Formats: sequence, C-alpha cells, structure tokens
Amino acid sequence: MIQGDEKSQTDLRLFRVWLKASKTVFNLIAKDIERYGISMENFMILELLYNKGPHTIQKISETFSIPSGSITYVVDKLEKNEFVKRHPSPTDRRISNVVLTDKGQRLFQEIFPQHVEAISRILSPLNKEEKTDLTELLKKVGLGAVNA
Repeated sequence: MIQGDEKSQTDLRLFRVWLKASKTVFNLIAKDIERYGISMENFMILELLYNKGPHTIQKISETFSIPSGSITYVVDKLEKNEFVKRHPSPTDRRISNVVLTDKGQRLFQEIFPQHVEAISRILSPLNKEEKTDLTELLKKVGLGAVNA
C-alpha cells in the first residue's frame, strides 16, 4: 500500500467517500425514475423542458452530452409517445424547438412532485445549513477542477 503524506491520504479518503455516496444517491434516483416507466435520458429531457421551457435539439444534446445522432433518436421516441413535439423556429427553418405536449406536461405534473420527495428523503440526513454548505463546497470543487 502506498503511504502518502497526510494531505494525500485525506484527499483519497474524501474522494472514496464522495464516489461511494454519489453512486449510492445516483442508484437510488435511477430506481425512483424507473418506477415511472421512462429511461433516465427521457426523464432528464422531460425535466429540462418542464422546468426550463422549449429547447433546440442541439441545446439538449449539449446540455446532456448526448451525441447528435442519439439525441434525435431519443427525441423521436419521446415524440412518438406524444410527450414532446417539434416546433419549427420562426427565425431559422433549419432549427426546431422541442416543446412539452399537454400529455408530457400532465405526466410531469404527476411524477415530478414524487421525484422531488424522493430526493428530499435521500438528503434528509442533512439540515438546511449543511445542504447549503455542501452545495457551495461541491460548486467550489467543480469550478476548481475545471481550472486544474
């Protein structure tokens, strides 16, 4: 076993705990989403449209790092299920905005509060101040990693 200095050991322990906690939380959230009968990808796109409004296919692709060929397939399936529809851009005929349909809106109005409740249950061991602190710390790590 490699024995690093105290800082390295602390960093490694933090990373292991963070990784395990992240995996556990992600798996619980994935299970929650599965119970609605839609994939994680579909849920993320529907949630984006529900909370942020219409987006172009390209913007959705960039937001979730989904390749352009794959995002077209995913949106096609969502459209086939009548959860979304494409609206041509009034300013550029080459661009379509993906919009939540009434059916997609109803679905999310039904499942989103339950999903938020699941997230709240998972985060319940933390009080409000700890959640705020953790949010700021994770932002700091993320921004620091980008600049590392």
